[in-house]
Amino acid sequence: MRLSAAEKVEIIKMVEQSHLGVKATLQHIGIHRSTFYSWYNRYVRFGEPGLENKDSKRHCVWNKIPQEIQSAIVDFALDNPDLSARELAIRYAEASKYFVSESTVYRLLKKRGLLTAPNYVVLSAADEFKDKTLRVNEMWQTDFTYFKIKGWGWYYLSTILDDYSRYIIHWELCSTMKAADAMRTIEQALSKAKIKTNPQPRLLSDNGSCYISAELKLYLVKKEVEHIRGKPMHPQTQGKIERYHRTMKNRILLEHYYSPEELERALVVKTYPNC
Repeated sequence: MRLSAAEKVEIIKMVEQSHLGVKATLQHIGIHRSTFYSWYNRYVRFGEPGLENKDSKRHCVWNKIPQEIQSAIVDFALDNPDLSARELAIRYAEASKYFVSESTVYRLLKKRGLLTAPNYVVLSAADEFKDKTLRVNEMWQTDFTYFKIKGWGWYYLSTILDDYSRYIIHWELCSTMKAADAMRTIEQALSKAKIKTNPQPRLLSDNGSCYISAELKLYLVKKEVEHIRGKPMHPQTQGKIERYHRTMKNRILLEHYYSPEELERALVVKTYPNC
C-alpha cells in the first residue's frame, strides 16, 4: 500500500521522537531503513511536497504482445466472427504457433469495440437442463484445458467425463490439441467403459477445431458414437467438465511443475485421491 506524504511525515516524526532508536522503531512499524532514509533525505531537501507519490512510467513491458500480433489477432477475429474469444485464442495459436490467452483476446476485442456482436453477449442460464441424462454412459462430455510446464511449454489435458455420474472415464496429457489427441482419449475411454451393447454414449463437446474436424467425424461414425456440439457461448452446455477443469487447475496450479511426468503424477493424485 502506498502511503501519502502526510503519513510519511508522521512516520518521520515518530522515529525522531522515539526513545527506541531508529533501527528498533522501524522494525516495530515494519518500514525498511533504506525506505525511511530515502523519505528522510527528500523531506530534508524539499519538505512535505518532496514526499508526494509520483506515477511511475514503465517504458517497457516484457510480456506485452507486439502491435503487429495484436493487429493480426483482431484481423483473425474479424475473419471468424462466429468464434468466441476462447475459440479464437485456440485457433489462432494453432494457425500461427503464437500462444495467446483467452483473456488477452477478449481484452483486444473489447478495446476495439468488437464485443457488441451477439457471439460475445453472455447468455443467462435456464433453471435446469432441458434434456437430462437418466443413466450412466448415456452421454459423455469432453474438453481440453491447458497447463504450462517450466522449460517445456504448454501441455493440454484432454478429459472424458460421464454426464450422469460426473465420473472421469479417462484423461490424457497431450503435447498438442489436435483431432488425433481427442480420438486417442475417446478410444481409451471406450476401452475402459467396456460397453457391450449399442447405443454407444453420445459425445458432447464444444466447437474447437479438433472437434469439428473431418478426421474426428469419420472416426466417431466408425465407432457409432453420436456427436453433439454445444451452442457457442451457452453457459450450460459443457458446464460439468468445465467446472471440473476449473477445480482441477485451481489445485494443480498451486505448485510449479518441471516435466510432463511430474504434472501427470499430480493429476493422478488430484483426480483419484484414494488410489
